[in-house]
Amino acid sequence: MVLTMDEIINAICLHMAERKAVRPTDVQVELSWDEEDGYSAEVWVQGRSQFLVESNMIEAILRYLQSEYDIRAYREQITLDVDEEITANVIID
Repeated sequence: MVLTMDEIINAICLHMAERKAVRPTDVQVELSWDEEDGYSAEVWVQGRSQFLVESNMIEAILRYLQSEYDIRAYREQITLDVDEEITANVIID
């Protein structure tokens, strides 16, 4: 299963909205990748910026898979990939 960049952004929006007690539409996310830092996301909630590292992004994806697809996955089943856009590859048993 492959999650698109939009789905990863949705996963992070839902995750951060729950953690910050705001609506998902109040969360903005920008994904990035570079050779030094790897995958990251800059998140804006209520005018404040926060950076998430890859492990935080995967945590949000895990919760998204459970809530939206009823899939119980583990960290080692998810890998992030970048080609034209960032995607998440999920190995489902």
